[in-house]
Amino acid sequence: MQIEVTLRDDSIGEDMKRRAEEKAQRLLKFYDKIQSVRVILDKTGEGYSCEMIADLERMHDLVAETTDRNLQAAIDQTFTRLERQIVEYKDRTRHHKGRGPNPHQPSRV
Repeated sequence: MQIEVTLRDDSIGEDMKRRAEEKAQRLLKFYDKIQSVRVILDKTGEGYSCEMIADLERMHDLVAETTDRNLQAAIDQTFTRLERQIVEYKDRTRHHKGRGPNPHQPSRV
């Protein structure tokens, strides 16, 4: 998996860049078919924004964005939102068989 972290403001330190990379790497724990993750860290007027874009195999990109006064909190909240999206996608695609008999069709007795 490729991880790309972009810092749009020079005041954002390397420690926050490493934290974002570590969070992006942890996404593989939830779904192993992630091809790449892009993280964009930016300083806004009131605080910081973090955007994570996960490129999944055979699917459109999943995007999560958060703005907070604390950059560390923004990274954590964005990670949590993207994690939830990945888990929901995985559940939708993996549980499509074995739902039981169709109640609208007559049973064979």
